[in-house]
Amino acid sequence: MSDAVPPGQYTTRELPVLHIGDIPRFESRSWTFTIDGLVETEKSWRWPEIRGREATTFTADFHCVTTWTSLQQTWEGAPVSELLEEAGPLPEAKFVMVHADGGYTTNLPLADLLHEDVILAWNRNGEALEPKHGYPLRLIVPHLYGWKSAKWVRRLELLAEDRLGYWEERGYHRRGDPWNEERFG
Repeated sequence: MSDAVPPGQYTTRELPVLHIGDIPRFESRSWTFTIDGLVETEKSWRWPEIRGREATTFTADFHCVTTWTSLQQTWEGAPVSELLEEAGPLPEAKFVMVHADGGYTTNLPLADLLHEDVILAWNRNGEALEPKHGYPLRLIVPHLYGWKSAKWVRRLELLAEDRLGYWEERGYHRRGDPWNEERFG
């Protein structure tokens, strides 16, 4: 096992498919992504506006709470920090609830979304994300376990207080740092 792999993890070449519910159908005409809650200006983007943004690309390992790590995944998409800047988080905004298709949610400290390598990804390893991996848009938070990297993300709701998301309500850790093995709360 490499030093690059968090404790308790094993490596796999693939990115296994894990999610709750069905894979949603993507309708480009009606699809939107929104940032709201404790922001100066609620912002919404349609698919061509998101996809037409200047993209950033980076390579990072992807860690799943179920103990696998897939090394050297290359992601391309829009930096979340730039989108948040456009909405203007209010000073009291400290947390974010991520909302995805199918009713999935996950919570994050706002500070975790401001990392330069946190993006809304539409490509992985040089190809468009497959629907099973989150197409059209997947939040990628590489420094946390994969359940924080929500598939089919549609909304970021900025909050003053932390609120539990889907897996956090079921006993998963509030933050999910793989290097500290923050699997369960």
